[in-house]
Amino acid sequence: MIGIEVLGLATLRGRVVSGMGNFSIWIERLREHYQRKTGMWLYPGTLNLKLDTPWRVPSGCLRLEAAEYGGTVTVNIVPCSIFGRRAFILRTEANEEERGHHPRTVIEVATDVKLRDAYHLKDNDWVEIEVSAGAAKV
Repeated sequence: MIGIEVLGLATLRGRVVSGMGNFSIWIERLREHYQRKTGMWLYPGTLNLKLDTPWRVPSGCLRLEAAEYGGTVTVNIVPCSIFGRRAFILRTEANEEERGHHPRTVIEVATDVKLRDAYHLKDNDWVEIEVSAGAAKV
């Protein structure tokens, strides 16, 4: 669900869901690349949120291109905030194009800590994240 826009920010609200664990492997393997793109050492794993409505990656967002690391997967990187903490929505280009493992109603949030542990989250807990209004397009 997309909330009300306030001061150029929009709120995405979703329920915590279990993921597949793929980003944990790739964040670790591509640690330096993610640090260069985000300015942050990301915890190797993401918090998956299931939204009520599909969310699309905004045009012009940061990207880790497959060619940059010699791989086959391009990842979109969208700055956001969760619990007041700087974070990023990571979405593969395959998922954005609806040919990947997740529908557009699932977002994956990465930051410098394991969010489940830091905020005592479990599946089905409601979580809100803030993104710039331009990044909150459905």
